[in-house]
Order: sequence, then C-alpha cells, then structure tokens
Amino acid sequence: MRSLFRSRASDSGPIVEPVATIFPKIEGADIAGVFTGKRIAGDFYDSIRVSPERILLGLLDVAGRRDETRTLLTAAQQIFRSAGTELFSTPDINESDAMTELSLRINRGLIEASTGVASCPAFIACYHEQFGTLCYTNAGHTPGLLHDAVGITELPSTGLPLGLFSHATAEAPTVAVEKGATLLLVSRGVIECGRDNHRCEDEFGLDRVKDFLNAAPAQGAETLCASLLNAANEYNKKEAPRDDRTALALIRAA
Repeated sequence: MRSLFRSRASDSGPIVEPVATIFPKIEGADIAGVFTGKRIAGDFYDSIRVSPERILLGLLDVAGRRDETRTLLTAAQQIFRSAGTELFSTPDINESDAMTELSLRINRGLIEASTGVASCPAFIACYHEQFGTLCYTNAGHTPGLLHDAVGITELPSTGLPLGLFSHATAEAPTVAVEKGATLLLVSRGVIECGRDNHRCEDEFGLDRVKDFLNAAPAQGAETLCASLLNAANEYNKKEAPRDDRTALALIRAA
C-alpha cells in the first residue's frame, strides 16, 4: 500500500513531504504498511530493494506534530534510500556493520535537519530474500514482534532513539524469519491508543497486539495491518486519535 504523503505549496515556498512508498515485490514474502486516519504526528515507513536479494524496511516516529516533522521525515527518507543503497548493495558485506552505519547516518542527518535534537524512535531492518534472515536495529522503538511456529519473540530496543546524540549507535543483531513467520511493527500510537489521562491500564497495549497476532488467520501483510488498526480503532472508538497509528508487516510464505 502506498502512504498518502504529498508535496504542497505554502506562502513561504513548497512544503516537501516524503515520497510515496511503493513496496518492492519479494520472492516468497509479502510486505505492506498501513496507517489509519489523518496524519497528525511523525510516523513514517518506507521500504526499498537495495540489491538483488536485500530489502530495506523501516518504521520511524519523529516526536512532534506533522507541521514540525515534515522536514525531518524527508531528510530521514533521503538518507535511508541513498545511504541504504550504498551500504547494502554489495553482495559480500557485514550486514550488522552496514546497519549500524546506516542508523548513525540517519541519526546525524536528523540532528542536522533539526538544528538541535529531535527524538526519533526507529526500527530499521534488512531482509535477505535468499536466506530468510533479518538484520535490524531498534533505536528506542516499540518492540518488533516476530511470530513463528514457536510463538512470538519480541525484538526490543538495541539503542537510544535517533536524533539525540551525534555519536550514539545501536546494536544490529540478526534473526531468522522462518517460512510462515510474520514480522509486525506498530507505532507508539497503536500501543497507547485508548489511554485516558495517561493511565497505562487504558492502553490498547503491546499484549493486545500480541493476542491479535496470535489469533490472526493466514492473510496478506496489508490485510493483517489493516485488521490490527481496525481493532485498535474499535478499542478507542469514543475518542479522536491523538497520535498517528501505523503498522508495517513482513510475512514469509510457508
């Protein structure tokens, strides 16, 4: 699914937003991202093919309202695409080193674009189409969820959010994505959906996301994301969203 980002003009010149994401076709796997409602904050996803067998994907959440984050999101996407292609296009690379370097470049790009600091939790990963592996870094983002025959494994934070400290780095481990497995990423707006006066017990919460993923029937990545966001919206149907709600999924075929 394409995101609904566009560029539009203002009195002070054009307001440039990230270009629309067209998800690459992946042999033996399906990938999609979905957001719900009007964009009001700093969620952003993207995915590109960087080599004949590697696909980059990422879900970022820049702190702030949309009118404050557009420039930062555009800068992050440009680095994600250009540096990602540069670092991951060679067949014989150390993916962990490349992922650490990519995160560092996006981190510094955000600091430069913001002329200060801009907290940006981010989950960035490289999926190897032939080997079925996922090298990832989780910079202070909501845990990724990897669902396979064993159950659900959390892919927790491996470092600080991007945009805060120029030399901060995050570890980049690699996990296997077995046939039939699903990687699901959700933004903070999904987890905190339904929160009333900041009481955590009112959140939709990560446990409900896990329960949904455990119970979800076999389906495509886009349908999975849309169904989850519908469930979150139903949980909080009495209240207008106060944050973006976004989901990104990669499903490896059985």
